[in-house]
Amino acid sequence: MSLPLIAGSALAAAGLGVGGYFYAGMWPTSQLFGRAVLAGRDPAEYALTYDDGPNDRCTEALLEILARYQTRATFFMIGRFVRERGALVRRVREAGHLVANHTFTHPVLLFEKPAKVREELARTNAALEDALGERVTHFRPPHGARRPDVLRAARELGLTPVLWNAMGYDWKPTTGETILANLDRSIVRNRRRGRGSNLLLHDGGQASIGQDRMATVRATEMLLERERGRVRFVTVDAWQA
Repeated sequence: MSLPLIAGSALAAAGLGVGGYFYAGMWPTSQLFGRAVLAGRDPAEYALTYDDGPNDRCTEALLEILARYQTRATFFMIGRFVRERGALVRRVREAGHLVANHTFTHPVLLFEKPAKVREELARTNAALEDALGERVTHFRPPHGARRPDVLRAARELGLTPVLWNAMGYDWKPTTGETILANLDRSIVRNRRRGRGSNLLLHDGGQASIGQDRMATVRATEMLLERERGRVRFVTVDAWQA
């Protein structure tokens, strides 16, 4: 084999290796780096999940809508916001929702040192447990980014890792109708595969408290009205990794 061909083959293999690493570490349904909760085996079972709160107006609006439809959801909260909004965190939990860990500063854990990963998770556990007076049991990595040691650190801290298999793409300016259409594309795919749907939405934004997520509130209301009596909404602790 000629030297250029050998070099080309080596580069191709390296590219595949890098691509495989990022697939394993970033693709939400990948289980290559370790087990994480995706969804159950019942296509008529959905979990509403919200990342990046607590966030005053939008989190509170969601609590009103969820109460109206007697639906429980899962809120993955950023630790530094939890420290600022402890009373709102307690209201979420008192309403019957599952409150979970979404790191302290929302870093991409795939690129952080192991000590930093553990600090992010432990500080958020402490913030949530100070606010709630109870143990935290679930964790979602920001952007879904994880390595084997990230998942291992989570489990050592008593946290079950959670990803998702449907996304509203609601972190940028949009409408409730567009968010719901985005969710529906994944819901249809999940039904074909005989799976429930773990719906990723946002009640806040990583930059600061006060991000506008009212389109997500609207999408939630439309989904709950449309699916009333047709599907079961659960929190992610109903499913196993």
